[in-house]
Amino acid sequence: MRHASQRWVLSILIALVACLAACEQPQPQAPPETHAGELASLRNVDLQWSRAADAKTADRFVAYFAGGAIFLPPNVPAMTSKEAIQRWMSNLMANPGFSLSWQPTKVGVSADGDLGYTTGLYQLKLTGPKGKPVSDQGKYLTVWKKQADGSWRVVADTFNSDLPPAGAASN
Repeated sequence: MRHASQRWVLSILIALVACLAACEQPQPQAPPETHAGELASLRNVDLQWSRAADAKTADRFVAYFAGGAIFLPPNVPAMTSKEAIQRWMSNLMANPGFSLSWQPTKVGVSADGDLGYTTGLYQLKLTGPKGKPVSDQGKYLTVWKKQADGSWRVVADTFNSDLPPAGAASN
């Protein structure tokens, strides 16, 4: 019986040592935010882009896109060329009541600092088909990639309205 007790105690000691060894391993922790400068830079670029859009200059708007970017506005097919994006924005900006602005509410940057995102709220104003002002408001999500020269460029952008579709009942 004495050997059985010793084996039991030995088993407990081995299990205890194994637990202690596992507990001593450093536990992965979320890295502290070390990109404060990158976050501020990306927020600033997003705000500059908003000002470029409101200036009604399609080429300035499109200059923020990286080559190969995708633009996903509502109610139209996705656009994957700067030329298509510029055509679409030129048509929108030609509207006499056009005004577009947005404000980032959240900005994030990847741990290695080469990808980022902005999300926020936008306000769009146009002149409707019957000459009456039309307003839209909603949210957006933009994915940015840091370029070799250190600048941020859009690689994916989408937005959608907070308002119900025309003719739809609101909640």
